[in-house]
Amino acid sequence: MTVDIDKAAGGPPGTPPDGPEAIRAIPVRHYGRYVSAVVAIGLLAAVVYAFSQGKINWGAIPDYFFDDRVLPGVGKTLLITVLAMLIGIVGGILLAVMRLSKNPVTSSIAWFYIWFFRGTPVLVQLVVWFNLGLVFEYINLGPVYRDEWSDFMTPLLTVLLGLGLNEAAYMAEICRAGLLAVDEGQTEAAQALGMSHAKTLRRIVVPQAMRVIVPPTGNEVINMLKTTSLVSVVQYSELFRVAQDIGQTSGAPAEMLFLAAAWYLLLTSVFSVGQYYLERYYARGSSRQLPPTPWQKVKANVFSLSTRRR
Repeated sequence: MTVDIDKAAGGPPGTPPDGPEAIRAIPVRHYGRYVSAVVAIGLLAAVVYAFSQGKINWGAIPDYFFDDRVLPGVGKTLLITVLAMLIGIVGGILLAVMRLSKNPVTSSIAWFYIWFFRGTPVLVQLVVWFNLGLVFEYINLGPVYRDEWSDFMTPLLTVLLGLGLNEAAYMAEICRAGLLAVDEGQTEAAQALGMSHAKTLRRIVVPQAMRVIVPPTGNEVINMLKTTSLVSVVQYSELFRVAQDIGQTSGAPAEMLFLAAAWYLLLTSVFSVGQYYLERYYARGSSRQLPPTPWQKVKANVFSLSTRRR
């Protein structure tokens, strides 16, 4: 049996052989993923079926979603969230600086504050502030201010003190971690240039520490928004309390709780988007390429789909 040399070589004599045959890659099939997906879909369907069996008037939720009583409750929820976070951030920065101070008195005071407010539940703190009128009949600050405690400690002030002072303890640890994350050489270089301690913090340390401080602070804002539901115990008419009141008068208590949950989900989603862009802003200089925005992701996916169709 003879073999055609030209055919074996792939052409006439002197022709280089063809390149290696392309490898046909077959992706590994992960059957566990399919099983877990089926189980997850089954559980979701079971939950939906269980809720569909209940006597829930789902139509009441859109009817009351923009009610004249609900919208002011949403506004008050946002108001106390912003004000309490401002108190917490300002107090947290002050406590963090005190905690890092070389003065043992200020450092001990900051440590005790953080230990006390982080060690007691925020609900207990709200109730304590609200019931201090049982102990103090008047608030007397000398020539500065004097009034009856019931007139001084309004529900709004109770909420701001209870939430803001508690949040300051958590923000203090977040700010302290951010300040400690900055390399000590930055501070030493600033001091070698003759910069004061306050100017070094303001111009050198704090801008770099923001990359560490911003992500957990965004989480604290979202957590504060949800924590505001606890202030209903001190007679403050925010979203959750308004939803409860409407549920009692309309005969749809469960539906109004679902309405409140929908509003909280909507607000936290908006805050999450803002947190994403804020983190992206402070990531400049630390990342070679910034992560794409949601709109950039959408445009990239649409462009890739159009390219595949072509």
